[in-house]
Amino acid sequence: MTGDQSPLIHLVDDDQAVRDSLALLIGTVGLRTRTWADPRAFLDGFDRGGIGAIVLDVRMPGIGGLALLDRLVAEGIDQPVLMLTGHGTVEMCRRAFKAGAAEFLEKPVDDEQLLEALQQAVRQHVASRERTQADQAARERFQQLSEREREVLGFIVAGLTNKEIARALALSPRTVESHRANLFAKLDCDSLAQLIRRYAALVDAAA
Repeated sequence: MTGDQSPLIHLVDDDQAVRDSLALLIGTVGLRTRTWADPRAFLDGFDRGGIGAIVLDVRMPGIGGLALLDRLVAEGIDQPVLMLTGHGTVEMCRRAFKAGAAEFLEKPVDDEQLLEALQQAVRQHVASRERTQADQAARERFQQLSEREREVLGFIVAGLTNKEIARALALSPRTVESHRANLFAKLDCDSLAQLIRRYAALVDAAA
C-alpha cells in the first residue's frame, strides 16, 4: 500500500508535546500519523474506512479515552485502539481490554514496546480487512449462481460424481457438466480443491 492507502496512525491526546513526540517516534518506522487534540474533532473527522490504528490518551478533557473507546466500539469501528495513560490502575486496564482495546500502555511509554504494539495492530488490521474483502467477494460471486447451480455445488462439495448428481437431480450428465463448468467460471476457481475452499469460506462468512 502506498500514498493515501498506506496505514495511518491517529494520535488523540490533549498534550501537544506528547502528540509531537509520538508522531516523531512512529514516523521512524515508516508509519504516517495524524494528531488530534480534541476527541470530538477526531470523532467528527477521522476516516472510518482507513487502514491503521488509533492511540488514545485515557485522561482528556471532555470525552476521556475510555468513553471515546466505547463510542468507537458502538460505531463498529474496526481499527485497533491502543490506550495510553500516566496514571493507570488495574481496574482501568481491565475495563479497557473488556471494551476491546488492543493494548494498554503506561506513560512514559517504552518506545520499542509502543512501536511493536502498533506494527502488530496494523498487520492485524490489514489482514482483517483483506479477509472482509475476500468474504464480500465470495458472497458476490455466490449471488451470481442460479438455484440449480447452487444445488450442484452442494453435491460437488459432498463428494458426488457428475453421474450421481445427475441421478439425484434428474438431469443428464452433460447438463451437470455444464453447470459444473459455470460454477468454476463464476466462482473463479481453477481446481476442485479451490472450489471447496471457496465454498467453505462462504459458509464460514455466513455463520
